[in-house]
Amino acid sequence: MLEECRWLYNNTLSYRKDAYEQEARTAGWYETKARIPLLKQARPTLKGVHSQVLQNVTQRVELAYQAFFRRVRAYKAAVAKGEEAQKPGYPRFRGYGRYDSLCYPQYGSGANLVGAALHLSKVGPVKVVLHRPLEGTPKTVCIRRSSTGKWYVTIACEWQPTALPVSCEQVGIDVGLKTFATLSTGEEIANPRFFRAEEKALAKAQRVLSKQDKGTPAHVKRRKVVARVYERTRWRRDNISHQHSRSIVNRYGLIAVEDIEVNRMIHNHCLAKSISDAAWSGFRSMLAVKAEWAGRRFIAVNPAYTSQTCSGCGHRLASDRRLGLSQRVFDCPCCQLHIDRDLNASVNILALGIQRIGTPVRANP
Repeated sequence: MLEECRWLYNNTLSYRKDAYEQEARTAGWYETKARIPLLKQARPTLKGVHSQVLQNVTQRVELAYQAFFRRVRAYKAAVAKGEEAQKPGYPRFRGYGRYDSLCYPQYGSGANLVGAALHLSKVGPVKVVLHRPLEGTPKTVCIRRSSTGKWYVTIACEWQPTALPVSCEQVGIDVGLKTFATLSTGEEIANPRFFRAEEKALAKAQRVLSKQDKGTPAHVKRRKVVARVYERTRWRRDNISHQHSRSIVNRYGLIAVEDIEVNRMIHNHCLAKSISDAAWSGFRSMLAVKAEWAGRRFIAVNPAYTSQTCSGCGHRLASDRRLGLSQRVFDCPCCQLHIDRDLNASVNILALGIQRIGTPVRANP
């Protein structure tokens, strides 16, 4: 089914490309979708895929073109301003094995979950391991094949979240590399450094992969071993982020974090690997989503000078006395406050968050 969807994707992309180059016209989504019955007559194997799944394939081509035109407009705007910009890439054809998902736009039409089995049109019942029972009204079903050959199904539901009991507790969170995160309450979350722990296993798997000829069964097998190392690292990292984000959302009614630009920070080649391994963006996204579901206040504040300002008296260090990354203790020359650098920053982040919403400051115990 995936290969048939891949063929249709390439055929639709080729049709739209030829229509523009040879006839100087744009073939829209409705036109390409109307071609599916004719393609089924010329290629009977397409009948082995549900009709709405095939329609979704043509919609993906349409979305690829919309993204391409959006990049073109951004490129032209940057060139007009005299700025450097990367030339937008045209939508590409999918090679063999490079199409890994298919979607049923309407739950119950081609895909339906009954007990512990997913009933798929043209396939039949498929046993599944449920991550959680369905809540709300199911809308769409997407099936995906991972790089390691595992299969996942995602069922999107329309659901009204239930807010947690009201909490008056407040917390500011400062993320870092020495510790994954420091809370304004003084609690520290250790940095597990999962990628660092898997570096030797990854290097070994990549060395074995490099010795195999591309396109051979041995190369495919070894490529899955490399993908498995990355997958294992990602699972562990996401698991830690989910656990700590859930714990924080359950405890605190106001959560203030740094609004940091991770993409800019990884340009520092000395810290890029450690920053990517910490996955600050993923942790922040989980916090934001869980906070919205639970009815909590989530605020991202400007992190400028939060590490260089005293959380006790508000004094900001002069430019010639700014703390370097190796200095882990903040000493205030005015009020003589002696405090951990990350804890000081987290308290300042909480104060900025409270200032944003105009709530009186309540001292943490």
